[in-house]
Amino acid sequence: MLQPRVKASKCLVSAFKRVFRPSLQVWARRRCNVAAIMPEAAGFEGVSDHNNLQEYSVSNSESFWAAAARQRLSWIRPFHTVHDCDLSRGKIRWFDGGKLNVSVNCLDRHVHACPERVALIWEKDEPGSEVKVTYRQLLEMTCRLGNLLRRRGVRRGDVVTIYMPPCPLAVASMLACARIGAAHNVVFAGFSAQALADRIRDAQSSTVITVNQGVRGGKVAELKRTVDTAVHSCPTVQQVLVAMRTENPVAMTAKDVAMEEEMLQEDVVCEPEAMDSEDILFLLYTSGSTGTPKGLVHTQAGYLLYAALTHRYVFSYHDGDVFGCVADIGWITGHSYGIYGPLANGGTTVLFESTPLYPDPGRYWEMVQRLKINQFYGAPTAIRLLLKYGDRWVQKYDRSTLKTLGSVGEPINTEAWEWYHRVVGDGRCTVVDTWWQTETGGICISPRPSGPDAEIVPGMAMRPFFGIKPAIMDPEGNVLASNHASGALCLSQPWPGMARTIHNNHQRFVETYCQPYPGYFHTGDGASRSEEGYYQITGRLDDVINVSGHRIGTAEIEDVVNQCDAVAESAVIGYSHEIKGEGVYVFVVLKKDVEVDEAELSRQLNVMVSKKIAKYACPDCVQLVQGLPKTRSGKIMRRVLRKVAERDFNSLGDLSTLDDPAVVQKIIQGHRDRSKKEQQQQTP
Repeated sequence: MLQPRVKASKCLVSAFKRVFRPSLQVWARRRCNVAAIMPEAAGFEGVSDHNNLQEYSVSNSESFWAAAARQRLSWIRPFHTVHDCDLSRGKIRWFDGGKLNVSVNCLDRHVHACPERVALIWEKDEPGSEVKVTYRQLLEMTCRLGNLLRRRGVRRGDVVTIYMPPCPLAVASMLACARIGAAHNVVFAGFSAQALADRIRDAQSSTVITVNQGVRGGKVAELKRTVDTAVHSCPTVQQVLVAMRTENPVAMTAKDVAMEEEMLQEDVVCEPEAMDSEDILFLLYTSGSTGTPKGLVHTQAGYLLYAALTHRYVFSYHDGDVFGCVADIGWITGHSYGIYGPLANGGTTVLFESTPLYPDPGRYWEMVQRLKINQFYGAPTAIRLLLKYGDRWVQKYDRSTLKTLGSVGEPINTEAWEWYHRVVGDGRCTVVDTWWQTETGGICISPRPSGPDAEIVPGMAMRPFFGIKPAIMDPEGNVLASNHASGALCLSQPWPGMARTIHNNHQRFVETYCQPYPGYFHTGDGASRSEEGYYQITGRLDDVINVSGHRIGTAEIEDVVNQCDAVAESAVIGYSHEIKGEGVYVFVVLKKDVEVDEAELSRQLNVMVSKKIAKYACPDCVQLVQGLPKTRSGKIMRRVLRKVAERDFNSLGDLSTLDDPAVVQKIIQGHRDRSKKEQQQQTP
């Protein structure tokens, strides 16, 4: 893979030389000085501590975000309107009139101030072979690639699809798109060719960027081959830029471009586009309750500002720290806290290419010791997995540099939280259990920011971030104002980092997020609020499963399952899984006169789902049933199936609306027979 040459950058222009240097005293214990909490808030009257600042940020949203935007971002032209939003109509606009360039905010201004600071540490799959890339090197790489894309016809407003593992060239690809005004569409490099093709077609990409092969956990993935298969059904694709992650050659077609060779011919100066605040920065596809993934749209200024602020204050990030987010760049966590948040803050961020178990269960902690990581951000799934290997794999390594531990993707259970805090953090590191979504752009609820002595409750997201105003709603759409309440989690007012729409389908955006509770942003999650006013996330309310922190629609899996020749119909639900958080449980009705046992059907369905979606979406359990519990209108009563999968047979609820209530007892008996058979097989 291309190794950047150190060369002085010439692409700084006078419009971008104004650089904001944030104070280092972000977490000073002196509560009397609001500037010690957040320098942007220095002029706010009556604000003396975190609680005051949170209240001010909600009640004086316009002045709060205006001050943050003016000081945190470098503008080509200042904005004239802070926000123009109407959640009931799905109208969301921030910082109108302003122009800026995201890549300049992430690169040029830091090159101007500290060119040799390390921007990226690429933690390659092979332990101990990390690559460090400075801000000057990353800017050069980005400019070369930006010029290559321009020369090959990529224009402002185009969407470039990126199918790459975490690596410096993937980051440069994202920033190069931002530099020339194109939007990027990063697709997780574990997705199948069909899932990739669906996203390319919806984004109408003419350019795809990939690598010859991916390497993860000691295994090689044929990413270029996957792209070739996908492109066959994508008539819009005109060119595929191919970088070399390994030394193994791959077959090249007439559409393929040897990316690194051509980049070396390009200039290190690439004039940045002046982008409007509400121009599209990227699309990111996420599963919904229907079978079609939706391309959520995030725009320039608001997203970058929110990612930068949450990165600095939730994790207590200081200049000089090494931030270790182990999420893949194909997910929103990798976007916001692997790339954009840290780079906007001039930070050093780790790109993790491997797995928590390769070459052994000490991989994370050996990396912490070697790279001297200060903040570590990972998923509860991985924490639960590593917990089972015991304390020795953690205690084997020096973790004294750690200051903050983060959790993301799903609620973390108390046992895993306690182990994370006591063993990994030696009982001294702050643990922040963060709640947010692809739709929110950044962290909305977490234990920090708060006063340094404020309470942290294990397994709770707890406190809203600055500018975030949660609301708990009952089924009738009423706001539950008192504490000790449970219901649907909504957000009462807009914030800069939120998604603006669904690509090519704003009506779906309005129906999904704005219409269920008019005037509020519907998150699709349930939550409870404690007597102390702390928030606890209880899980999804719609037909979406959260598998190891990856959201997948049940309808998307059902669509694949129903393509099996033996299957007449199916119902997919999520159920509690010890490691993954939620597992995939499939109830299948076979076609008439078809005979196949559950083991063989499970094997077939796993192959199909892996090929058409991704391996993480494969069924954990497949149960054959004679029929599904349906209402008289034909709707599957999924809550009953969820109770069966959880073995909660005594609280099935009202079954009076079912067309055939007897089918439920048959499903329960089938589940019991299946469990009994599994126990017999496990008994020596």
